[in-house]
Amino acid sequence: MGAMKTPGVYIVEKNAFPNSVVEVATAVPAFIGHTQIADNRNKPLSMKPWRISSMAEYHQYFGFAPFPRFNIVEKTDPSALAAFRVAGKDYVMEQLPGKDGGNYQLYSALRHFFQNGGGPCYIVSVGSYAEDLDLDRFKLGIEELLKEQEPTMLVIPEAVKFKAPDCIDLQQAMLAHCGDKMRNRIAILDIWGGDKPRNDPAGDPVANFRNALGINFLDFATAYYPWLNTTVVGDKDLSYENIATPDLLMQLLRADLGLPDTLPDDASPKAKDCHTAIADIAKDWAAADPALSESAITNSKALLNKTLVSISSLFNTILGEVKYQLNLLPPSAAMAGIYTMVDNTRGVWKAPANVSLSGVISPSVSISAVDQEELNVTTQGKSINAIRSFIGEGVLVWGARTLDGNSLDWRYINVRRTMIMLEESCRLAAKALVFEPNVANTWVTIRSMIQNFLTSIWKRGGLAGAVPDDAFSVHVGLGETMTPDDILEGILRVTVLVAMVRPAEFIEITFQQQMQKS
Repeated sequence: MGAMKTPGVYIVEKNAFPNSVVEVATAVPAFIGHTQIADNRNKPLSMKPWRISSMAEYHQYFGFAPFPRFNIVEKTDPSALAAFRVAGKDYVMEQLPGKDGGNYQLYSALRHFFQNGGGPCYIVSVGSYAEDLDLDRFKLGIEELLKEQEPTMLVIPEAVKFKAPDCIDLQQAMLAHCGDKMRNRIAILDIWGGDKPRNDPAGDPVANFRNALGINFLDFATAYYPWLNTTVVGDKDLSYENIATPDLLMQLLRADLGLPDTLPDDASPKAKDCHTAIADIAKDWAAADPALSESAITNSKALLNKTLVSISSLFNTILGEVKYQLNLLPPSAAMAGIYTMVDNTRGVWKAPANVSLSGVISPSVSISAVDQEELNVTTQGKSINAIRSFIGEGVLVWGARTLDGNSLDWRYINVRRTMIMLEESCRLAAKALVFEPNVANTWVTIRSMIQNFLTSIWKRGGLAGAVPDDAFSVHVGLGETMTPDDILEGILRVTVLVAMVRPAEFIEITFQQQMQKS
């Protein structure tokens, strides 16, 4: 208060309590990929991180799903599995590459994220469905996230759409962003070719991933194997229009139903209906009847698709193969949803493991306990978390390690994420004391502030210890954390020791016989 010059009574208020530390959000992923649009009321959102909290908001700002297109191709690779057989010939379904085939994965990944408990997240649109995948634009999208402090996870589902070397290049950029530049978020990586078994003739996808990734910033990343057979894309999302070879489709359907190219006049009514439906596959509805409205054309196509479904089992098989391929997704987006769900229900210190995945039929590769041994513990330390199917329990996440599996400090992903939360919460709270006098009063304030925060975390089970003194300690002061030179240089040093909660990854129960006593 100012100098007292006039006689009277003066009131002085003093704060009795230190500032509080507010716990930062722990589950806010940032997704990078291609979207249909990127627009906010005619303001472009391309290459701009934008926060959403639901698929409805995603539709508003970024549009809807891409339109995938598949070719029917006669099988030439003896090792490939045939999708179906007609007239003694085997055929496979191949999605057209890039923009021609709508080969983008962000939309499906977002749907799977929200299915598994996802919440608020950031979207960085690096291009539309009319553009091919560009590695440099994805890296530029990562750089744009330097401006955002809230995201705590980085996920790029479309990284596996690049060739293997480019995928690793992009994932190394993700590691550098999380572990070097920001240090307040983790990267959830997908294994290129993770839909294939480890004994695949083309090579072991896990070994290739480990060999190529390098050793930098592994404690800021985690990876999961294998990919997942999901239910994101349903039957209603597909039709005959997803087949890019309508002429071959018509030919195969006629052969399957035993219909000639030209029907005789005395053909049965059913044969005529089938022949007409098949011939309508390549029909240009707008050209056939310019008076038809857009809704009428849509209804006509829907009716034709229902007709083909009802008359041909082969058509159902073809669409089933298309749906299977579109539903084969890498697990990173679903895991971001699992992290969010576990954080909201248990806390960031709970390992995101032994949790079931939603919207998943099965892992693409079945993993046994023996198979997981080398995934979980390796001499190189690059632990890969397994996703396994258990009888009567469904598909479970069965691992909680970072890629730095040999580090006793940062082996577990919940330890790294809890430490990020503690560090960011204390850092943001301590900003209020920047430029305050570097004296005992300030030291007591900052010590009390951090102690109160850590006590609340300990009470919720976030720190290990029977009493607070066993769980943490805060040190600050001259002769304790600072020297006189530190004070002269304007440095206030605080040391915080915390006992982190680690998961019981291995439980051993010992049984031994004893002598009969009665």
